[in-house]
Amino acid sequence: MTESTQQLEVWCAGEDWCPITATATLIGKKWHPVVIHRLLDNGPLGFNALIDDVGGISSKVLSDVLEDLEEKRLVDRAIVNEKPVRVEYSLTELGESLAPVIEEMADWGREYLTAAADEDSSIA
Repeated sequence: MTESTQQLEVWCAGEDWCPITATATLIGKKWHPVVIHRLLDNGPLGFNALIDDVGGISSKVLSDVLEDLEEKRLVDRAIVNEKPVRVEYSLTELGESLAPVIEEMADWGREYLTAAADEDSSIA
């Protein structure tokens, strides 16, 4: 960790299980790791590009996810002075530091998950 990266404060910092639960809280919501993954793979993206890249997410949900990730200092929102003016989202240094976690999640999923026969038999 570089000096410019600030650690996030959590209420249970002294507990041995706290790092796991705190990290899960940051990225444990359904769309959070997906958005982080897309920004890791593609770099900064505008809102519409993120909707297209994520697929299956509504504008309202994506807006809420981006707001939450920005509040948690994982995503940065920048206004790009083009005509028309647009907003671009990128990972902060803290967000980029999640790359190994997100990559391991993807690797585990590729190794241990398979397509469900139908929606009723799916775990998700």
